[in-house]
Order: sequence, then C-alpha cells, then structure tokens
Amino acid sequence: MAGSSGSNTAAERVGYITRVQSFSACHRLHSIHLSDEENQKVYGKCNNPNGHGHNYTVEVTVRGKIDGVTGMVMNLTDLKKCIEEVIMIPLDHKNLDKDVPYFSTVVSTTENVAVYIWDNMAKILPANLLYEIRIHETDKNIVVYRGE
Repeated sequence: MAGSSGSNTAAERVGYITRVQSFSACHRLHSIHLSDEENQKVYGKCNNPNGHGHNYTVEVTVRGKIDGVTGMVMNLTDLKKCIEEVIMIPLDHKNLDKDVPYFSTVVSTTENVAVYIWDNMAKILPANLLYEIRIHETDKNIVVYRGE
C-alpha cells in the first residue's frame, strides 16, 4: 500500500516538533576553578574581562505520540509559552554571568547554556516530551544536548 507505514497504527505514530527562537546575550568564559592565567590560556579572547556577545539561535525539539484526536504531539502555542518562560525572559538581552544566578558558579559555555535550558524546559513540559536542545552560538558553532 503506497504511503502506508505498514505495522504502525495511528496510536503508535511518533512525531517531532521543533520551535526555533533567537536571543541575544553576553558572557565571559571564566572558571572560578582556574587562575586568571589558566582562564586566559583555556578561553583566549572569550575570557575578555568585559565579556562578549552572541545572537544565539535555539531549537527546542519535543518528541511524542501524535494524538489521534488533535493530530498533535504538543500544541505549538504551549511550546512557545514554555520557550518564553525558560529562554526569553531569563536570558534575552542579559549578561549571563551577572543576571542569571545559575551561571554565578557554572561557566557560561554554550554547552552549559544548553544544559540550563534543558533542565528548565524539562521542569515545565509534560514528562518525557523534551527531546533535544540545539543552540547555534555562531553560524559555525552548534551545540546539541539531549539530557544525557
């Protein structure tokens, strides 16, 4: 049968939804566990005492069964509200190191920003729905985190 997946019934179909959001923030890569000299060696120009900024693009992907009644994995309006609460309000146009308490003791690398977003999205999304956080720090630097 053309277009049929064969053994999967409608109740078993799994879909992925990704919402893309951009935000701007500044930070300084600096570990409290390293000396000033070690920080300079590890982080180079990203250790600038005055910090530097990025226009981040975040992709939030959820994965789940496609509801037989609504036809949705999740209502995109609800996902948009979660992104506003977790990403835009606390991170957009902020100094990550000074304005976000989490980063007072955690280096604000893009990897750790992904962990921060994951942990906070997981708290407000339905259980086991969050699949992936993908952050484009620049056009060439992308971090992916799946809660592992």
